[in-house]
Amino acid sequence: MPVFLSQQPELSISAFISTMSLTQYTHDPTDAKYMSIAIEQANRSIPVEKAYCVGAALVDSNGQLLTTGFSREIPLNTHAEECALLKLDDPSVAKGATMYTTMEPCSTRLSGNRPCTDRLIEAKVARVVMGVREPPNLVQCTGIQQLKDNGIQVLVVPDVEEACLAPNRHIVNK
Repeated sequence: MPVFLSQQPELSISAFISTMSLTQYTHDPTDAKYMSIAIEQANRSIPVEKAYCVGAALVDSNGQLLTTGFSREIPLNTHAEECALLKLDDPSVAKGATMYTTMEPCSTRLSGNRPCTDRLIEAKVARVVMGVREPPNLVQCTGIQQLKDNGIQVLVVPDVEEACLAPNRHIVNK
């Protein structure tokens, strides 16, 4: 059952960034490179009132970019990670891959659609590298914990929080 937080006051970006201490950081230049691609994708998202603008890039275990995605790229309220996975010609290539995403993969969807955490677990990705936790403005997200509980390594690229949250000012920092 989703936990809706519509009664909660909106969180400023600076207050939210201070909540990032729950997971490990990566300083690998390759992770920073692919996070930049995810950020570019997030900036392609068209803002809507009740959804975040997120970007994603899926990279295989050899470091080759497989696909990208951004929020609502494919019709029917799709999320960035979902779009990236849907665009694969062969879904099995996601096994062992790394999903770069500007925001923590969702564990609950207001629309009732399947959460991105479920999709990533089913795809058998090995790692999720993210830019920022999902702000608590819409739902309480437990994506990091769900991924870790299913053996997926979760890492954060440092110093990209502002860039990852910038496309979401319509929700995060009014």
